[in-house]
Amino acid sequence: MGTTDHLLSVSLPYWQDRDPLDALAVAEAAEKLGYHRLWVGEMATFDAFAVATAIGLAPGRIPLCVGPLAVDVRTPATIAMGVASVAALTGRSVDVAIGSSSTVVVSGWHGRERRSTAVHLAESARILRGLLAGEKVEFEGAVERTAGYRLRLAPPHSSITVAAFGARALAAAARTADRVVLNLVTPEQVSRCATLVREAADRANRPTPAIAVWVTAAADPTADLLASVRRGAVGYLRAPGYDAMFEEAGFGEVVRLARSGAHPREVLVAVPDELPAAVGMFGDEAALARRLDAYRRAGTDEIVVVPATSAEDPAGHHTLDTLARLDHA
Repeated sequence: MGTTDHLLSVSLPYWQDRDPLDALAVAEAAEKLGYHRLWVGEMATFDAFAVATAIGLAPGRIPLCVGPLAVDVRTPATIAMGVASVAALTGRSVDVAIGSSSTVVVSGWHGRERRSTAVHLAESARILRGLLAGEKVEFEGAVERTAGYRLRLAPPHSSITVAAFGARALAAAARTADRVVLNLVTPEQVSRCATLVREAADRANRPTPAIAVWVTAAADPTADLLASVRRGAVGYLRAPGYDAMFEEAGFGEVVRLARSGAHPREVLVAVPDELPAAVGMFGDEAALARRLDAYRRAGTDEIVVVPATSAEDPAGHHTLDTLARLDHA
């Protein structure tokens, strides 16, 4: 789907007020509608490798990208084992994405420490590059180290994506990744990030990684659907990196409220529909077409649709079908 330079993919959504098993219906819809790739992230429900295997064993051939996976929670060896496991069990092409996640997830849920994010991402990517190629990697870095392990399964030779925000993380991704993925960004922010990635890649004398952007979307959204999307944004308003993105996009007041420690219900009331709209695609066909074009003109190589789902449309099929038709137009 899409041209070589303008790909359209799907990411599984994990909306807080929806059945987690909706993810399987979204995967089926993405397969049937011919999307380029299915991204399988990890939040508070499924283990990413488990759900990727379940999807990969179902009929279809859509390639998978597992992640972003938090490098402060999973080691390069466990990530490589997981990717190779999914590839071996399903016979599908399986790529991987890594990121830093949030303090709540890393320190709160897992009791781990976030350390030197940009360095950690770069070192993890370098180790993964060797492991996924079937090499025995010996690496001693500032944050990560490994010695003596080699995959016992067939090496999947996966591409490596790094999720990044700030200048240092973007530069690290540019030096080590095949692809950089951004989330919850406006087209203008995509343009700026793409420039930083290109400049850092030039300095490192390597090809510029592709730019992928996760974009929440809903065709002809109802009030209930928009409420679900606003609810999903609350947790990001005080997360490092995301908060700065939202401030820059003009939503400093609600970011400050979230930072103040206000109850999530109070923050939700303060989140306007304009906030998710600034970093997403919502509306009728004409509005969605304009947003697709805006993200692509900003330098996005792969738009990754995160469809809003509902009880009436658990697969987000209306949104995915609408965007697929627009992409073919």
